[in-house]
Amino acid sequence: MSIWTRISEALASLAKGEGLAAVFERLRTPPERSVAFTIAVIALGAKMAKADGRVTRDEVTAFREVFHIPPSDERAAARVFNLAREDVAGFEDYAARIAAMFRSNDKPCGQDSVLCDLMEGLFYIAAADGAFHPEEDAFLERVAVIFGLDGALFERMRARHVPGGPSDPYAVLGVDPGADLETVRQAWRAEVRATHPDRMLARGIPEEAVKLAEARLSAINAAWDRIRSGRGAA
Repeated sequence: MSIWTRISEALASLAKGEGLAAVFERLRTPPERSVAFTIAVIALGAKMAKADGRVTRDEVTAFREVFHIPPSDERAAARVFNLAREDVAGFEDYAARIAAMFRSNDKPCGQDSVLCDLMEGLFYIAAADGAFHPEEDAFLERVAVIFGLDGALFERMRARHVPGGPSDPYAVLGVDPGADLETVRQAWRAEVRATHPDRMLARGIPEEAVKLAEARLSAINAAWDRIRSGRGAA
C-alpha cells in the first residue's frame, strides 16, 4: 500500500467533520509516523506558502522533488495541501501538534531527529523559487522554536539553503573557521551519519522523501570538500 493511499485513509475521517490538525493525534506510532511526516511537511509547506502570499510553480515543483508523487496519487497530495491552506487553524497550532508527536524529550532537537528532517523539507520548499522571502524566513524561525530545534542547527540549515551563490562551508557544517581540520572532519562525519538514508528511514521518514537525504548529503559533502581543498589537505 503506497503512502498516498495511507494518507487518503487517514484523511477519510475529515468527511466526518474533523479538522486536519486532529488527524495528527492518531498518527503517533510506526508505520503511521511516516504518514504523519508526509502530511506535516505538505501541511506546513502550505501554511508557509500562504504566509508568503503566493504559491509559485517552483514551490509546487519542490513538493514533487521532496516527495515522489505518482500521477495517480497527485489528488491525495493536493488534498492535504488545499486543506491546510484553507484551514482556519494557524501554523503555530499545526507546528505544536507535530512537535508533540515527534519530540521524545525537552532537550533541543539535534540533527538526528525527525523534526530536523521536517525542517529540512520546509527549507527545501522555501528556497525552491530561488529566494528566501522575509515572511518565509520568519515562518521557519518560529516553527523551529516551536519544534525546540537547536539554534545552531537551524543556522546550519539556513546556510545550506540560502540562494544566491556558494554558502559558507563552515556555517554548513556548524564549525568555527579557526577549527582544526580534524574537528571539521568530525563535524562532517556526524552530519553524514545523521543524513544517511538508512538512518532517516529508521526514524520514520518515508521512502518517498529520500530526496531530502540526497540534497542534504550533497551540501554537506560539498562543504567538506571546499574546506579540505582550501587547506591543501589530501
